[in-house]
Amino acid sequence: MKAALRFGPQITPEGIIFRLWAPAAKRVDVLLDRPYPMQVQPEGWYEAASPNARARTRYQYRIDGEIVVPDPASHFQPEDVFGPSEVIDHTQYQWRANWRGRAWQEATVLELHVGTFTPAGTFRGVIDKLDHVRKTGLTAIELMPIADFAGRWNWGYDGVLLYAPDNAYGRPDDLKLLIDEAHLRGLMVLLDVVYNHFGPEGNYLGRYAPGFFTEAHTPWGSAIDYRVPQVRAFAIGNALHWLQHYRFDGLRLDAVHAIVEPGEPSFLHELSRSVGEFAVKSGRSIHLILENDDNRAAWLDPDTASPSGKYRAQWNDDYHHAWHVLLTGERTGYYGDYADAPHRHLARALSSGFAYQGEPSVHRRGRRRGESSASLPPTAFVNFLQNHDQIGNRPFGDRLSMQTDSAALEAALAITLLSPMSPLLFMGEEWGSTTPFRFFCDFHGALAEAVRRGRRAEFKAAYDQVGAEIPDPLAEQTFQAAILDWHECAAPKARARLDLVRRLLTTRQTEIVPHLAGARFDTPAVRYSDGVMSARWRLAKAGELQLLANLTGAPAPRPATVAVGRVIWGGTPAQLLTPWSVFWSIGAG
Repeated sequence: MKAALRFGPQITPEGIIFRLWAPAAKRVDVLLDRPYPMQVQPEGWYEAASPNARARTRYQYRIDGEIVVPDPASHFQPEDVFGPSEVIDHTQYQWRANWRGRAWQEATVLELHVGTFTPAGTFRGVIDKLDHVRKTGLTAIELMPIADFAGRWNWGYDGVLLYAPDNAYGRPDDLKLLIDEAHLRGLMVLLDVVYNHFGPEGNYLGRYAPGFFTEAHTPWGSAIDYRVPQVRAFAIGNALHWLQHYRFDGLRLDAVHAIVEPGEPSFLHELSRSVGEFAVKSGRSIHLILENDDNRAAWLDPDTASPSGKYRAQWNDDYHHAWHVLLTGERTGYYGDYADAPHRHLARALSSGFAYQGEPSVHRRGRRRGESSASLPPTAFVNFLQNHDQIGNRPFGDRLSMQTDSAALEAALAITLLSPMSPLLFMGEEWGSTTPFRFFCDFHGALAEAVRRGRRAEFKAAYDQVGAEIPDPLAEQTFQAAILDWHECAAPKARARLDLVRRLLTTRQTEIVPHLAGARFDTPAVRYSDGVMSARWRLAKAGELQLLANLTGAPAPRPATVAVGRVIWGGTPAQLLTPWSVFWSIGAG
């Protein structure tokens, strides 16, 4: 990145150079032991060099003698978003893991929220559970956003200082220690990042750099303007910051469909190219994943990904929604798009990626959604039965383990974890946790009330079903109730579910993962009739991967036309398939 567009403090042998892009300011002072005037530079930049500043120095900026603000590219905020920023020397941490990453085909991901994953609610607390993750058979953890947010707890999507890990979770070296320990165990670490908006509390950019924003709005705040070179450099620099200084193995970009003004060339394209160049120079495997409700297949290319300006994979909401309707019968909100035939939508997601590939969406008032994805490899999709959104957007944050039959859910797991798409579990799902995960944040006053109203408006249909007795998202007890109960693991039912997941993931790693490079969807890949689904995928060197499943609660006859290769899960299917039974084989064809 050009030095002229570089944000944040720079450590030099002569001290610290402080830089701030503040085109709307008439004067800027950096506050150290006293105020130091910053010199005006071209294109709205201010700069000051301090020979006395060093690592751990705390500083703030004063704008026009009126308002004191943190550095928008602060690397740490020891006193939350309203306090001073702290200079961090990233070269001081001594890395122990000689790590270059893992291939994307090996990815089996556990999504977690640092603040509720353990009672400690910290980066170091997560370290204590890494052996559990590894023994479960997972190969990666994905952290929900950790960028500094206002308050003591938050989902993370209200971050305002995107370069700083939130101090509630620990210091920067604590995060590095977590990633180092994960790598020493062979685990990848992915990070969820938000580039479609800034949080509402503690964001001062509009005062001194209004060029960050357009007049448009996202559902969560003012839209960011990536036509502006400095704004684009800020976000791309942020992605490289996490990958370089913390050695994350990849990033998951939140809700890119909500990026209103991507610029030309697209911000997403330039970010991917920049990350790809960094990956080549560093000799590391780095993975970029999208969340994109528009189902834009053109953005995906798991084989070349970043060098081509594209992305490794996308979270596949279609897969989740079809399963959720099938398992629970719910039909409100976006589930209405899948209510007519959830089996058909599931079959299409299994056979060619997206369920919606340009068809009209009832939820979107008839607007068409998606692009054809059949030419993509299965590894371009991240499939899941639960994630933070799909649990937390429910009024009571209840999980599937509280909504559906155990046998049906275990069948869904057997299909999800052994399909050639990359699977993701939400923390605790591996043992069938019943701990709720409701939306929570720590705002106050008028903003808190606005959040309450906003949540009810966004998910009105779901909230109308359950009446007024809904947990307050601003209450501390809502956050506390979301802390994962690890004592559940000791219960016989939880142990049995965890054993099932471990066996499924072991089968995946030994039987399927070695053949996923070059895997493709087949045609016709999936058939569904009278509750029985059969599917197949072409593998690079092992013929076909085959699925046969009875997705009903009653016995069903085995189709006569289904061929069975070498059985890898479920045994040899009988002529009469038992309820919710799943069989996998490989090699025939």
